[in-house]
Amino acid sequence: MNHKVSKLIKFLKHLPLTATSWALTSSNDDILVGGQAVIEGVMMRSPKGYSVAVRRQDGTVRVMKEALATLSERWRIFKMPIVRGVGVLGQAMVLGVLALRFSAEEALTEDGEKREVKTDASKVSSWLIAGNLVLALGVNVLLFIVLPLFITRFVQTQTGFQSAILFNGIDGLFRVAGFVIFLSAVSLMKDMKRVFEYHGAEHKIVYNFEAREDLKVENAKKYSTLHPRCGTSFLFVVMFVSILVFSLVQFDSITGKLLSRITLLPLVLGISYEIIRYSAKHPGNLLRLVTLPGLLLQKITTKEPDEPQLEIAIRALEEALKV
Repeated sequence: MNHKVSKLIKFLKHLPLTATSWALTSSNDDILVGGQAVIEGVMMRSPKGYSVAVRRQDGTVRVMKEALATLSERWRIFKMPIVRGVGVLGQAMVLGVLALRFSAEEALTEDGEKREVKTDASKVSSWLIAGNLVLALGVNVLLFIVLPLFITRFVQTQTGFQSAILFNGIDGLFRVAGFVIFLSAVSLMKDMKRVFEYHGAEHKIVYNFEAREDLKVENAKKYSTLHPRCGTSFLFVVMFVSILVFSLVQFDSITGKLLSRITLLPLVLGISYEIIRYSAKHPGNLLRLVTLPGLLLQKITTKEPDEPQLEIAIRALEEALKV
């Protein structure tokens, strides 16, 4: 198979996961860092920038890093509650696509093959980023909004119930079930086992950093692979918040219901972000309970990493902190 085609296939196979593994960070708390597992590597985000560290087939490590201004630093509107969450998540998706593309290029580079390492993300085509984002969002809208809605309408047609509350409840249950099935199916992919191990490495290193300990493999090993600010936890919160928000606007037609769900999605994401953000800053609060289902799901999306994988996660965070 052509090497470029192989890289493209590898990239596209991981794209749905990129769209469902946003790592949440805070723009005004300097101890919060986050990241994302990529192909044979880790992307780490610090308050001032980000870095992607990837191990190539020959064992060498390649790094891409760049300073990054948050949207709230550019536009005041993104400092407002709810709106700031939409901004953070949108920027996280863009970074996820950039990191995934870089990792696909580097991890699949053959031994001895020379390739210039990009250190400026702005050189990547804006059209390419936009296309990847549209594809990733399309996959999520199809799987977690369109499909559950049509299945629920089919159930309504067969049973004849009319309750709007019941409709949204069933729709939400199908949405959650679809999310769990999606993650389970992804976990069966051979290539994803390594990604989930790097995901576990990212979480351990974040814990290591938050404990204000030296970033070392031995320090990181003792920590859990499950983290409450993981994108898995966030998306599970989204599932539940969407049930409540979608119940506020009622349409009889399937078209009206679909359009309202897509229109209200930014509000759902913004509210969910605020819940996760507040629970992270107030560990003893009852809202912390909302993240528990997500922690259970992380048993699917994170695996115990080996030492070389922890080293990659450490390298990524160290480089991000230098930006």
